[in-house]
Parts: sequence; C-alpha cells; structure tokens
Amino acid sequence: MEGNSAVMQLRTMQDFFNKSISVLDEGDSKYQPHEKAWTVAKQMRHTTMTITWFTDAVFGKGFDMDWEKQFAYIDEAISFDEEKAAFDKAVDDACTAFGVLTEEQLDATIPDNEIMGPMPKRVIVGSITDHTAHHRGALATYARVLGKEPRMPYGE
Repeated sequence: MEGNSAVMQLRTMQDFFNKSISVLDEGDSKYQPHEKAWTVAKQMRHTTMTITWFTDAVFGKGFDMDWEKQFAYIDEAISFDEEKAAFDKAVDDACTAFGVLTEEQLDATIPDNEIMGPMPKRVIVGSITDHTAHHRGALATYARVLGKEPRMPYGE
C-alpha cells in the first residue's frame, strides 16, 4: 500500500526537491561555493544518506552514529546524475517501507534513542522532509550562484 500520509509527504518532498534541482546537471557536480562547502554531488549524497538513515532508524537498525564513515562516504560523491538516481531510489525505498504501515502504526513510537528520543514514526517522516528542504534550499542557492534559475517547487 503506497498511499498513507507518510508516503504522501515523502512523494511531495521528492517532487519539491526534484523541481528545485532540475536546473542542475552533471556539469555542476563539482561546483562548491566555498572551499569548506560541499560540492553539488556531495550535497546530494548527504541528502540521500539522511533519508536512508532516518528510515533505517524507524525500521530496526537504529541511528548509525559512525560520523567518520559517513563523511568519508559523502566525500566520495562525484556525479550529480548518480546522486540524483540514488536520491530517487532512497525515496522509493522509504515509500515502500512506510507505505505498508497503517495510520495507527505511524503513530507508534520508535524506541528511545540518542538522536530524537521516543517519537512517533510519522514524526521521523517530518524530519526527513525538513532535512531535505534544508538541502533543497542550499542546492537552489548553488544554482543561483551558477547563474541558473531554480524552478518554484510548489505547483506545476
């Protein structure tokens, strides 16, 4: 079942994100506005990883706290196109995972943890969308600095 409120939120987030980054392309992969900022490809990978990170936390793996490993993986990102495909797959996977839950199951809490504490599963979906919006804004700013005009994410 892909139609509960969590899936609707995730699909809306995906649509907004993809509209905002639609002006970016493979040639922008290595762009970074400052030497300490992530490149476009690295922003994409981090966004994708966090979707999976939150989803894994809800479905039994807990929050992976090995930041060194995660940042090393982010640093390997070099291709916008590959990271875009990975983003869409991560959203699809999250929709599949959350999509089988009833609304009552979405209200059930995840176990207590050091990141968010005992929260209803649906709150985690909100965290995914909020985090993705943050990086959607960063990537829209990157696009503007590159002289590109990001699409308005809302509406057609």
